[in-house]
Amino acid sequence: MAFGTQDDTDEVMNEINVTPMVDVMLVLLIIFIITVPVMKNSVNIDLPRASSQRLDPKPETVRLSVDAQGDYFWNNSPTDDKNLAVLLRTAALKTPQPELHISGDKAVRYERVAQAMAAAQQAGIKKIGFITEPPKQP
Repeated sequence: MAFGTQDDTDEVMNEINVTPMVDVMLVLLIIFIITVPVMKNSVNIDLPRASSQRLDPKPETVRLSVDAQGDYFWNNSPTDDKNLAVLLRTAALKTPQPELHISGDKAVRYERVAQAMAAAQQAGIKKIGFITEPPKQP
C-alpha cells in the first residue's frame, strides 16, 4: 500500500481502496445463500391427529440355555431332548410366534447348540437369536 504519490510531495492519499472489501462481502453473501437452505432441510407439515392402538402385540421371548454339561433349560426350567421338541412345536404354533433366544455356555460342545437350532428349525420357529456377553474390559 502506498501512502504517498510518486512525486516528492508529502501529501497522504485520502482514498480507501474498497475493492477487497466488496470481494469479501460478495463471498460472504454467496456462503449465506448456500448455507441457509441447507440448514432448513425439513418441510413443515401439519399432520392430522388420530388415536389408535397398536394392533400387533409384541411376541414373547423364549430363552433356551445350554449349560456346560449340555443340558437344556427352557426359560430357566430344566428339560430333556424329547420335551424340548414338544416345547418348540408348541411355541411355533402360537400367534404371534415367540422369538427364541439361545444362550450356550462357552464350555459346551457346539454340537448341543447346533442340535437345539436344528430342533427349532424343524419345529417351525422363524426368529432365532443368540445371546452373548461382551468381552471384559481390562
